[in-house]
Amino acid sequence: MSQEHVRQDRVSPALPPVAPAVTAELVAALTPRLRKRLDAGIAKLAGRPAVRDGDIVRIAVDDSTDVELHAPGGTVTSADAVRCGCLLAPDCLHRAAAASAAPIAEPATEAATEAATAAHCEDVAAGAPALPDTERPERATPEQCAAARALHSAATAVLEAGTDGSGAVLQAELLRAAHTARLAGLPRAAATAVSVVTALRAARSADPAYRLADLVGALRDALSAAHRIPHAEGPELTELRGTVRQPYRPDGSLRLYGLFSEPVLTASGYAGAVTWTADAEGRLYQVSDVAPGGGGRAVGAADRAVRVGDTALTHRELSRAGLAVSGATVSPAGRLGAGAGVRAVRASGADWRAEPLDRLWTVPAAEQVARALTGGAGLLFLEVTLVGTLRDAAGDCLFADCAGIRLRLTAAHDHPALPHRDNLRLLAAARGSRLRIVARLTPAPHPRALLLATEHPTVPGTRVDAGLDRLQHADLPTAPAAPAPPAAAPTPQEAPVHLLRRRVQQAASGGRLVLSFSGNTAADVQRLSGHGLATAGDLLDELHAAAAERSRDVFGRLLPADTDRFAGAWLAAARYAEEVDRALCAAAWGA
Repeated sequence: MSQEHVRQDRVSPALPPVAPAVTAELVAALTPRLRKRLDAGIAKLAGRPAVRDGDIVRIAVDDSTDVELHAPGGTVTSADAVRCGCLLAPDCLHRAAAASAAPIAEPATEAATEAATAAHCEDVAAGAPALPDTERPERATPEQCAAARALHSAATAVLEAGTDGSGAVLQAELLRAAHTARLAGLPRAAATAVSVVTALRAARSADPAYRLADLVGALRDALSAAHRIPHAEGPELTELRGTVRQPYRPDGSLRLYGLFSEPVLTASGYAGAVTWTADAEGRLYQVSDVAPGGGGRAVGAADRAVRVGDTALTHRELSRAGLAVSGATVSPAGRLGAGAGVRAVRASGADWRAEPLDRLWTVPAAEQVARALTGGAGLLFLEVTLVGTLRDAAGDCLFADCAGIRLRLTAAHDHPALPHRDNLRLLAAARGSRLRIVARLTPAPHPRALLLATEHPTVPGTRVDAGLDRLQHADLPTAPAAPAPPAAAPTPQEAPVHLLRRRVQQAASGGRLVLSFSGNTAADVQRLSGHGLATAGDLLDELHAAAAERSRDVFGRLLPADTDRFAGAWLAAARYAEEVDRALCAAAWGA
């Protein structure tokens, strides 16, 4: 990737988040000539200083010209709030460039959601009847079908161009599709479009946290939603629509025990921390603090006060202590609300090896994985013996033995401000140590998870949050606590689904042209068929054919490629690879 691409889409943490509709409107207003210069304009602004003055952020374009972003409440919500002092304003390039360089605003913050649902929760708690849900049509409305088509068109254009070709103009089209979907009552589809733009910006800015799998997943979800919405009915349509807000329901009084905290740092410019807790029955609850910011906020959020009731606990303290909550409100995902009726006080915590937290580690790993693969929180509570470092295609990882399962533990985040990877390297030197850990499942053909928290290797009863606490060499045992398990025996040859997955990833990264060059796929198809993956072979053939085939008109001139056919072939291959990965993951864990 060229240096121009690295610079032109870098999101500045100093800029306020900008609503997707604002960016789309400003880019659409540009003339064709200015659109061609938009990426260069973003690159120029990326190197200019930005100064915050209350709700206004000023970017010095040159010695005599400033661009101002007015963000009352922290977010730019209208095109008029982006102003420029140059002679060509308001039709200048600078306004669109500033909006395109800023983080993407989320549709509604958690605080706004909680405030909007607090009164409803109190009414339900008092026995008042809930308002009836609005009647949903059995099929998508014409507006929703049109929004789905717009999303499909924008996502297909990104897939055609790849990350290098998906500059600010194509990103703005996706943001416009997201805005249209939200107005049509399709918040889930809108969120997938924004996720694609977020992944594209991370890829083009060389963000260390960027993963190609994130872009593939976002594109897959966007195209899948756009494809199914016009044909879906009943429960399927309801699921595809999604909800704008997480409904918070009253949950009475809770006695919670801190488990661990993890930092949050997104490519869209949001950062903070989430603390996980559990009640006496093992149900998980979260307390979060996420707002616009960068790596500094992600690191510092652990020492910020928890926003539940009147408690003065920080996230770091809560992860080791407990919480007694009355009038609790909880979202379906287990997130605790912070409404006016919630009361919370500090309580004693519990050790991971003592009740009631001990029961989390007594559930067999296979059962935990099955739960994670069917929509759970994705957390695994495992007891492992550290073996050492293992190098695979994704880089170095911590190799561990979990009741005979050879587990690869990787860093949850690669940002240099967070100690994930440094802690992994140090733990690899504590070979033979037997520790309880908390990890997040990563679907793969072999057991793999992201390390989130672990017991201290030398201090019993002490926990280490892998993304917030930094281990030192003095924390390691002077000698292995026990002989490390023997090296893993050679495993049977894995099903080569990677042959299909690799083509899916290449198309998302390099665009259709990467797969359009002539080549023989017969060997890959034969290998897939030999492992019982004949469908994967057919999908691989169709993917290459859709990428390479070009029709000619009556004069023999090449016609434009059939991008819809290519998008359909890519989506089928991506969905198939996803499902096979889930099946292989379950088999690897014995789930």
